[in-house]
Amino acid sequence: MFTVHADPCHASAYLVRAAVTAPSPCNTQPWTFVAEDEDRGIEVHADGARRLPLADPAGRESVISCGAALFNVRLAMHHLGFNPVVEHFPRPADPAFLARVAWGAYQRPSPEDERLFGALRRRHTVSGPFLAEPLPPSLPDDLHEHAHRAGAVLDFVTDRAGRRHLAELVRIAEDAHRSRPEYAAEQRRWTWWPGAPRYDGIPVDTDVTHPDVTIFPGRDYVDLTRMFPAPPQRRSSRTGPVAILSTDRDDPAAWLRAGEALQRILLEAADHGVMAAFHTQPLEVPSLRGRIRQTLSGGAFPQMIFRLGYPPCVRPLPRRPVAEVLRTAGAGLT
Repeated sequence: MFTVHADPCHASAYLVRAAVTAPSPCNTQPWTFVAEDEDRGIEVHADGARRLPLADPAGRESVISCGAALFNVRLAMHHLGFNPVVEHFPRPADPAFLARVAWGAYQRPSPEDERLFGALRRRHTVSGPFLAEPLPPSLPDDLHEHAHRAGAVLDFVTDRAGRRHLAELVRIAEDAHRSRPEYAAEQRRWTWWPGAPRYDGIPVDTDVTHPDVTIFPGRDYVDLTRMFPAPPQRRSSRTGPVAILSTDRDDPAAWLRAGEALQRILLEAADHGVMAAFHTQPLEVPSLRGRIRQTLSGGAFPQMIFRLGYPPCVRPLPRRPVAEVLRTAGAGLT
C-alpha cells in the first residue's frame, strides 16, 4: 500500500525534498513552498529574491525552474499513491504564487512514474565534453514525446550548419556576458569557495573544466578564461546531441509548462544515465533569442538549450534544507 505519513509535516517535507532536486540557473533554487492547513496540499511560489536580475530580468528562467520543481512535487505524490490535483496561478493578483497541488484520490503509481521518480536523485547538471558513447537510438523520440505530453516542443539540432549556427550564438552571448563586469559580479554572488560552504550556488571546485573546451561555451564561474584565454587542451568534439525546448506562447504560464516539460525530459534521460549541459546564454539576450526563434525553433519561443550525453563524472550540487524552503500556511513568505 502507498500511504502518506499521518503527520502533515512529514508529508509536505517529503514532497519538498523531491521538489528541490530540480535544476535552476546558478543553482539559485528560486522557490518557496507552503504547506496548506490540515495538509490539504502544497503551494509553489517563486522567490523573487533569488532571481538573477541581469541574466533573467523578467523571471522567465526562475519560473521554468519552479515548473521543474512542480513536476517533482507531482511525481512524489504519484509515488505515494495519490493523484495530484494541480491549480496553476490560483491567485492572479499574486504572480509569484505559481501553483497549488492538492492530494487527489488514491491511484497506484504507473511504472513510468516510478521510473522517473527513481531518477530524481540521479539527475544532475554537467558541463564540458561527454563520453564518446552514443545515446540509445530510441531516446530522442522518447524525449520528444515527453515534451509533447507536457505541452512543449523538443527539437534536436541535427544538421551540421544548424549546430554551428547555434554554437556561434551561444559564443556571442557568453562573450557579451564575460565582457560586462556586472554579469561577472552576478555570477560570483552565487559562486563559493570550499572554506565557506553554502546550500545553494556553485562550489568553485565542482568542475575545473575550461568553459570553452567544446564548441558550445559554458558559463565561466571562476574566471578561468582570464587566466587561460584558450583551453589548455584541444577543443573536444564530444558535444553530444543538442536540443531546443520551445513553447507556443511566451508568458508565465508557458514558462511554468516549459519547466514541467524540461524535468520530464531530464528524468527520462537520467533513467538511461544520460545527463544535460545547459547553454541558455543566447536566450538571455533578446535579439539572439529572436534569431533562434526565427532560424531554429520554427517560430516557437525557445525556452531552454541543452546538450545530452554520458558524463565522465558527476558531482551533485548542494540543496537547501527543507526547513529553509518550506513554510506553513499563515506563517507568511519572506
